[in-house]
Amino acid sequence: MELFFVLLPLFMLFCLWLGYRILEKAGFDGRWTLVLLVPVLNIIMIWVFAFSTWPKLQNGVDQGF
Repeated sequence: MELFFVLLPLFMLFCLWLGYRILEKAGFDGRWTLVLLVPVLNIIMIWVFAFSTWPKLQNGVDQGF
């Protein structure tokens, strides 16, 4: 059980780091990854980011929707 309490925070930090990197590459502020810590709001914001226009996307590139 002690291993769980060691690995869980490491896994959470890893997921937050991944989210930060993805948002930065898309052109959003990386601090939006803190929304991942809020239940229900995190799912909504993932959908918002998935279907919004990304600031760093080149003009003329089809976004698929």
